[in-house]
Amino acid sequence: MSKLDPTTSKLSKQSMLSKLFTASREPGGRASPFVAVLLILTVFASVSNLLIPESSVFHVSNYTITLLGKYLSYAMLALAVDVVWGYCGILSLGHGAFFALGGYGMGMYLMRQIGDRGVYGNPLLPDFMVFLDWKELPWYWTGMDMFPFAMLMALLVPGLLAFVFGWLAFRSRVTGVYLSIMTQALTYALMLSFFRNEMGFGGNNGLTDFKDLLGFDLQSNTTRVALFAITAVCLCGVYLSSHFIMKSRLGKVIVAIRDGEPRVRFIGYRTDHYKVWLFVYSALIAALAGVLYVPQVGIINPGEFSPLNSIEVVIWVAIGGRGTLYGAVAGALLVNYAKTRFTAIMPDAWLFALGALFVLVTLFLPKGLAGLFFNLSDRLFKAAGSMKSNMESKTV
Repeated sequence: MSKLDPTTSKLSKQSMLSKLFTASREPGGRASPFVAVLLILTVFASVSNLLIPESSVFHVSNYTITLLGKYLSYAMLALAVDVVWGYCGILSLGHGAFFALGGYGMGMYLMRQIGDRGVYGNPLLPDFMVFLDWKELPWYWTGMDMFPFAMLMALLVPGLLAFVFGWLAFRSRVTGVYLSIMTQALTYALMLSFFRNEMGFGGNNGLTDFKDLLGFDLQSNTTRVALFAITAVCLCGVYLSSHFIMKSRLGKVIVAIRDGEPRVRFIGYRTDHYKVWLFVYSALIAALAGVLYVPQVGIINPGEFSPLNSIEVVIWVAIGGRGTLYGAVAGALLVNYAKTRFTAIMPDAWLFALGALFVLVTLFLPKGLAGLFFNLSDRLFKAAGSMKSNMESKTV
């Protein structure tokens, strides 16, 4: 066998490196760097809270740990929206409904754990039911004092709702702005329902005053750190599973549906089946985010169903960069951090600032911050390649 020409071999290696570099920078191209960075930061924050004294500059306060856990829950919700919108083109303005339903499932369990430690000392009925003169526990609260059953319901109910809604909408080929309006109407209807005291979910005040989770005090530092770490691990797991799906054959079909659903349908694929499946998967992620959100924040009320919240999630994804997974996570973290800082200075102006940010990103960064990162990395890669070529030509 003849030896390869050195020039050909060199070009082949450069081509392979270029392909490898390009593949690693594709939307969602590599999951390991994201997971590694998130886990390292989680360990650092946890250790800084539990082991480093408060007098140290490296100490992370309990408030910061709770805030970070809240941000990660929001990041999971943003990832859920990115899965259906960024990869399949389904613009959902109602994912806050699945998030809130998951949160209510956890809230119901936490309320049952209070027992006779409530204000009225009733071992069976939550305080708001005693206040409203309820005589017995509603049937849909039965079994919610058992953690496995409560968590099953917290995921099953949103998943079933997403399946029914998606099956009816996608089989009827409802798309575009009409589908977005329907999802918004869904979450608005649920918000109005949960505001009613007759529903048995605490009405306007919602569910709060939680005491413990699985016997662990929710006010304890170690419990807060554990919840924060569990949220980070769950976010990593959801990210990896979503990355695997989008890189599989199933993911390629989903992206093809986004780019040209009539063509995909013409060659024989039942596109409605794929869209229903993905919509349910996304709803389950949002519900899991709600489950993890409630014990860290300490309250769940009908305000979480607000359509404005769902629209805000879409803005997070747009700013971070839809269709990238990590862009949605980054957008959620950055916008919520900005919200925390901005509302402390000018609380009434935050919505105007958020709207202005969304308009600027839409006009100048249509692919979000992830697209900006891609453009900068491309320029750096081309500049490095040209410099290397010049150096090699001078050497020759």
